[in-house]
Amino acid sequence: MERKSGKLELDKEYPSPDEASAIQTIEQMIIQKIEHSYEAGERPSRRDAHAKHHGCVKGEFIIENNLSEEMKFGIFQEPGKKFTACIRFSNGSGKPQADSKGDGRGMAIKLLGVSKGKLLTDEKNTQDFVMINHPVFFIRNLQDYIDFFQIQAEGKSPLKFFFPGFNPLKWHLQEFAIATSIQRKKIVSPLEIQYWSMTPYKLGNRAIKFSVKPSADNISGRSVSSSENYLKEAMVEYLNSKEACFDFLVQFQTDADKMPIEDSTIEWKSPFLKVATIKIPPQSFDSSEQMEFCENLSYSPWHSLPEHQPLGAVNRCRKPIYNSISQARHQLNAVCRLEPTESEFSALFGDLN
Repeated sequence: MERKSGKLELDKEYPSPDEASAIQTIEQMIIQKIEHSYEAGERPSRRDAHAKHHGCVKGEFIIENNLSEEMKFGIFQEPGKKFTACIRFSNGSGKPQADSKGDGRGMAIKLLGVSKGKLLTDEKNTQDFVMINHPVFFIRNLQDYIDFFQIQAEGKSPLKFFFPGFNPLKWHLQEFAIATSIQRKKIVSPLEIQYWSMTPYKLGNRAIKFSVKPSADNISGRSVSSSENYLKEAMVEYLNSKEACFDFLVQFQTDADKMPIEDSTIEWKSPFLKVATIKIPPQSFDSSEQMEFCENLSYSPWHSLPEHQPLGAVNRCRKPIYNSISQARHQLNAVCRLEPTESEFSALFGDLN
């Protein structure tokens, strides 16, 4: 595999000098937003994004048997190994809304029984992978994040971020195109679409992005419905009798300039390589107890082995912010924040056949 490097070095992060201060500012703004929403009567307190879930399902994450040596790191060290996975499907918006509205869609995977040393200490036996159904993010750097949240806090239209004035040189045209594409997405089922990490991660000492691609057998022939919760209904109907499968793929950074780590608005163009299979067997997942369990879970890209460490400014920002959001909403909802165990998960969702 040819690897190119110009002014930037491959697999290397480039934090800005004022990053710590910027992250602190963003964290304060998001927590204030959550607290204000709760004070305004929004119950329960929800995540800042991906607030509405369609359900969590139990799956199996199976490592490929014939991986190359450059891929055998972290959870991929043992060919053929199987992990139990708790997979959350969701809308992207920070407020629950009808599924017929255009929105990004999320897929968050929590592998259980991963007991080696972690980057965070609040979950000792898990590995999380978080994704959305678009390959890139609409925020380029942390100052843009601050500007975006400030406009939200002031009650202004998000268009003010993308077009802050009459000077075209200050417009965020690429970011606007990305955000518009994400916001307009309408899907027939969370089981039928591809998801991307958007941001980079480590695989050993290499930088990668990852993606999950559905099997052609997942396609149901359904159409977009006017039902408020039709995405959950589509999953319930499909998983009542059929198995859903996905390929878990990674792509390596091969050109540091054309595939930057610090700019998540740029799509990487190296090939995706399969490293695992995800199988979601037929099951019931929509009881009140199961949906409550799903609501109270916490996912973070930093629930991770060091071999899969998140990279880039957006991910470094996520480290304290995801933790603060989780702590705030659990505290406001008077719910204990607990790491899920395999026995607890199996008791609610059943054993894999």
